[in-house]
Amino acid sequence: MNLHFPTAFQELTPQLLKALGVVASLTLAGFALALVIAMLIALGRLSQSRFLDRILIVFLEIVRGTPLLVQLLYVYYVLPELIKLIMRIWIPDYQLTISAFTAGVIGLGINYGCYMSEVIRSSIAAIDKGQTEAALALGYTNRQAMWNIVIPQSFRISLPTLANYFIMMIKDTSLVAFITLQEIILTTQSYASQTFLTIESYTLAALAYLILSIPLGQGVRILERRLNRHV
Repeated sequence: MNLHFPTAFQELTPQLLKALGVVASLTLAGFALALVIAMLIALGRLSQSRFLDRILIVFLEIVRGTPLLVQLLYVYYVLPELIKLIMRIWIPDYQLTISAFTAGVIGLGINYGCYMSEVIRSSIAAIDKGQTEAALALGYTNRQAMWNIVIPQSFRISLPTLANYFIMMIKDTSLVAFITLQEIILTTQSYASQTFLTIESYTLAALAYLILSIPLGQGVRILERRLNRHV
């Protein structure tokens, strides 16, 4: 059996570099949305409202109880249809389509936001309540104490774990191939089906993910060591 890695490298690498740009954009946008969702859920669960807490728990169980792939397919195929059904009550000819990129950002953001919310919630709860009481004694409001005193310190606690979630999201972007987004996996599949260089193509795809993940993983470990020195 003859392998043609030089040929595959020469022909597939430009396509993979373009796909890497898609992966980077998708990860950054999805992670930004996940942080917003995680913060909102964490603060909602830490509020005094038991009703809000129960609603959020149900939402978390639904998201964490279904696979990310199913959620991506639901956002891409089902969500536009549901919105059209609702909107056509008022606008009979209403049409809506969600791009694969947008669906990927929404799906990744919601899924990771739910998991990251527990990290943020636990890190906020880990901050000594005496600091909040001291801030209130100095004239801070509850909101000011939370955003100026508690959250900055909790962010330092949760940062290594959140960074690991960021790396995980990079790898999970491979699932958006199922909603037709031209990222690394779909690009590799297309090339392999045309050239039959299956071994070479998927080896290069794996290397592309390693090139992204390994340096980031090393960066997270360095970050953890530096933060531990200042504890």
